[in-house]
Amino acid sequence: MDLAFQAADPAMNDPNSCVDNATVCSGSSCVVPESNFNNVLSVVLSTVLTILLALVMFSMGCNVEIKKFLGHIKRPWGICVGFLCQFGIMPLTGFILSVAFDILPLQAVVVLIIGCCPGGTASNILAYWVDGDMDLSVSMTTCSTLLALGMMPLCLLIYTKMWVDSGSIVIPYDNIGTSLVALVVPVSIGMFVNHKWPQKAKIILKIGSIAGAILIVLIAVVGGILYQSAWIIAPKLWIIGTIFPVAGYSLGFLLARIAGLPWYRCRTVAFETGMQNTQLCSTIVQLSFTPEELNVIFTFPLIYSIFQLAFAAIFLGFYVAYKKRHGKNKAEIPESKENEKEPESSFYKANGGFQPDEK
Repeated sequence: MDLAFQAADPAMNDPNSCVDNATVCSGSSCVVPESNFNNVLSVVLSTVLTILLALVMFSMGCNVEIKKFLGHIKRPWGICVGFLCQFGIMPLTGFILSVAFDILPLQAVVVLIIGCCPGGTASNILAYWVDGDMDLSVSMTTCSTLLALGMMPLCLLIYTKMWVDSGSIVIPYDNIGTSLVALVVPVSIGMFVNHKWPQKAKIILKIGSIAGAILIVLIAVVGGILYQSAWIIAPKLWIIGTIFPVAGYSLGFLLARIAGLPWYRCRTVAFETGMQNTQLCSTIVQLSFTPEELNVIFTFPLIYSIFQLAFAAIFLGFYVAYKKRHGKNKAEIPESKENEKEPESSFYKANGGFQPDEK
């Protein structure tokens, strides 16, 4: 335990007297035990984060229609492209940025965790705003959330090997695995609730959206109190936090187009790739690392969150402006109409667009 020293002035006080809670007294120096406030606050933060995030993940599961989800699994071309983007492009990009900017190994681990995190409800909302494929967006989010249980530890094992072998870091796989299991279960329960009680699931979805907003504010405020030195952020982390989401959006869109997906599904894959569930990342980090380590890494998920939202807003603005200017474009209108009718279409028609464009 760290100890704080309080020195008494011998001219004004008895050299042999100490404050009541001193544990050691030697001459004019008294050793006072460290305040337990931060430890208690850290436990409270971990507990509240876990509960709120479980509610967010539960509400996300309530947004999944099992019939349509299984349809995408049966014709998984879009899901496969999304998987490659989520667990191929993003972790690799995080590793390249970490090595290129020579950040601390512990910071590199958090960059990789961000890269392995699935999308969240924000990516689903953005897919809706850009006339994307909502069924594909929700299915990608669900699949990446479930697959993160195995893929996140695997990616960490592969990309952190150079630092682990040198003894620079130790990856807390047990804590990370426990966190993922605890947070994947609510998604499955939410899917079941939506299947049995769809009307109640809609109410839960709204509550989960509010909980997600509260979660971001709570992480920033309480984290700022607990880990004050974490706010002294190296410029390298700001640069990585800026480049990383842009790379995710751009590479996700490019790979989807190379794979032959139609434009509206390319937009969907782009947002699913770059828009990460930073609340999940912050909770995993809070539950997996020590307070000393958190002082170095806690703020990066918040940095990423800021820039992923900022660039998403920019891309959304460009799309809206383009749509207004070229609204009568014959190639764009059929695509939008097809997308608008998809939620009401039959199960197999909803997935027919996985075939590459013939145009």
